[in-house]
Amino acid sequence: MTMASRIFSGVCAVLMLSAAALASQTGSQITGDYVETRSADVYTGVCFANGEVNLVGDEAILAWHVTRGTWLGESLEGLNVVAAVKASATLGDPYAKPLPAKSVLIVDSRASAAQRQALIEFARHMAGALLGHTEKVVSAPIDMQVLHHAAGHDHGRAFVHAGQFATVETRGISDKDHFCGNEETYYPPLSASRDPMPAVALSDEFHGSGLGVDWERHDKRSAFVATFAENSGF
Repeated sequence: MTMASRIFSGVCAVLMLSAAALASQTGSQITGDYVETRSADVYTGVCFANGEVNLVGDEAILAWHVTRGTWLGESLEGLNVVAAVKASATLGDPYAKPLPAKSVLIVDSRASAAQRQALIEFARHMAGALLGHTEKVVSAPIDMQVLHHAAGHDHGRAFVHAGQFATVETRGISDKDHFCGNEETYYPPLSASRDPMPAVALSDEFHGSGLGVDWERHDKRSAFVATFAENSGF
């Protein structure tokens, strides 16, 4: 075998190993949609954000819809999990201490017992310490839809209906949502996500026990619509 042939064979072997590793990594990923709402504007100007710090922003809803993948060895394809959170201070404020936070988890009623536990652990992994003190876990039918390819007025549209407990409906940011002209994505999402897009929460509601508070808000620039892709590791 000539030197050129050896080099070519070596390059092919490296490429094959890389492709195999990538395929293995892709196969172990769990992917889906993510929607979040907060009680403070996430897309806003500094002046507006400063006006809300320590007054609001301590409540949130985090929702995940799994399109593909497993967790704890359980397939979660098509299932949903939602977390409602009441923190100790404005979430995302670097000078505040939002932890400890209380949370209520709403798990898809279609999940088996094993899938239910996997959904709980998945949500805790994605949100970290924010779900460190779960006060209650309830089961409910959950319908979650993100209109990825919508255009025009439907851009940024998402819907989350978790039984009688939580409702979220969003739309995209438009020109009429610029109040001061210096708006930006002031706070990052609370969970690992890809391509998070700030949105207006047309509805942001939580009704239930466990947090010591209910809420119902409308037309606030307080939402994110995104996707996620996480290595399952199990």
